[in-house]
Amino acid sequence: MQTLTETLAAIEPVDAAMLERAQAKLDRKTKPLGSLGRLEELARRFAAITGSLAPETANKVIYTFAGDHGVTEEGVSAFPRAVTPQMVFNFLRGGAGVNVLARHCGCKVRVVDVGVDYDFGELEGLIGKKVARGTRNFAKGPAMTRSEALAALGVGIGLAGEAKASGVAMVGTGDMGIGNTTPSSAIIAAISGKPVKDLTHRGTGISESALANKIRVIEQGLAINSPDPNDPVDVLAKVGGLEIAAIAGLVLGCAANRLPVVVDGFISTAGALIACELHPHARDYLFAAHRSVEIGHRFMLERIGAEPILDLGMRLGEGTGAALAMGLIEAGVKVLKEMATFDEAGVAEQEM
Repeated sequence: MQTLTETLAAIEPVDAAMLERAQAKLDRKTKPLGSLGRLEELARRFAAITGSLAPETANKVIYTFAGDHGVTEEGVSAFPRAVTPQMVFNFLRGGAGVNVLARHCGCKVRVVDVGVDYDFGELEGLIGKKVARGTRNFAKGPAMTRSEALAALGVGIGLAGEAKASGVAMVGTGDMGIGNTTPSSAIIAAISGKPVKDLTHRGTGISESALANKIRVIEQGLAINSPDPNDPVDVLAKVGGLEIAAIAGLVLGCAANRLPVVVDGFISTAGALIACELHPHARDYLFAAHRSVEIGHRFMLERIGAEPILDLGMRLGEGTGAALAMGLIEAGVKVLKEMATFDEAGVAEQEM
């Protein structure tokens, strides 16, 4: 398996000439120039990432990473920590939101235990990659050691390599971890330097008083741990999460392997943000699935420089937004591959 250093060294910018070739091909289709809007953008970016003007899209896989968070001791979530393993079982049974939407869009869901405080044993369908039984309470000290953060990054990097080797055409990110909007807000606060109150929302639906407590907890964690904004792994280790780290690794691994990666919502984008801080060209390989209701998400997307595909008022996570966006990306690519040109259809081209 590639190390983080090796993975970063393998990431290159996408081929600008291929972007132009893909757009030129789209411009010959039987339509006014640019009339399919962002579908054309999605298609040309997909072509440039893969290096093909007729890329495959059918084999789509969402990796939903699960991990627990010690900071839940501070009362930052509306749900108890026991929900994390319960939802893992729900994913494996195919009963969660991401399962429904993935089936609708023709995606597979792969569930990865990277840090759940539960002993699943050998469970069919579960990818066991546990680094630790959850993080520690970052309001009292670092969430992880640096070696744990690197190990969780390695989980995502490894899965990206396996996906490439097995012929996966498009990867999606998903998450499950009660309390994980708290480390996500802490990550963007640490990196951006913006006030915590401007980046923190209600997560699973907490009350006004609980939101005030959540903001206080994040501020306390940042003050105690002093994460270095110039060292993304330090930020990840001190106030992040194991599933967030694995998502960051998956994004980096996909970039190194020239695999398109569709990033879900707030928690997934926290992982993508870490990846882009580690290597600026990681952003060339990712698609932002949707704009989350979480207020900190906008600042993450702005820093990455990504425009979300959808804005549906969603805040579930799991990979739900990624599933929907993957269907639209595939639609754009099918236009590139299957739509007739003016010559093929015998249609006169526009004159002006």
